[in-house]
Amino acid sequence: MINATESTPLDLKTPLGNEILSLHAGDLVTLSGSVYTARDEAHIRMKEDGIPFDPDGAVVYHCGPVVQNNRIVVAGPTTSARMNSLTGFILDAGVKGIIGKGGMSSVVREQLRGRAVYLAFTGGCANLAAARMDLEGVFYEDLGMAEAVWQIKLDHLPLVVAMDAHGGDLFAAVEQSAHEVFQRSYPTGTGTRR
Repeated sequence: MINATESTPLDLKTPLGNEILSLHAGDLVTLSGSVYTARDEAHIRMKEDGIPFDPDGAVVYHCGPVVQNNRIVVAGPTTSARMNSLTGFILDAGVKGIIGKGGMSSVVREQLRGRAVYLAFTGGCANLAAARMDLEGVFYEDLGMAEAVWQIKLDHLPLVVAMDAHGGDLFAAVEQSAHEVFQRSYPTGTGTRR
């Protein structure tokens, strides 16, 4: 893991290739090019009906943007863990990047190994995200605004590699560290319950 304060972000462009295999959890990147939003219902539809875009090197953004007058108003990330059980098939199809917040399961961490990365975008920054996006198209519009698959062109969206293709996982590392601190501060079996 690198020290983010000493890092210059690496510029990535979709479709992604094997350059992502050199990334490590903690690396800072910017992403430009087309990405595809997908939440729960979109993943289910893609699993049933097929992926409506070329998945080879694609990036899926866990997001339900607000779109008005063919313009993205806000587009912050949604909690990625909801898609844990729906991720394997898109990676098998060739998706090389997932953007979201909160991390994903250890199962997904293993599914990423050797082939893809999970990129974190800070929740609560939906306006910042939208300022770096242009709308290119939509699939599954019948699912509604939040669940449709929106094709969005990014312009240097700042992201952090949170789960890399080597098994590195920022979220798991923070969870482990917090657990250790808690156990040192509040050891079990040394007090009485109230």
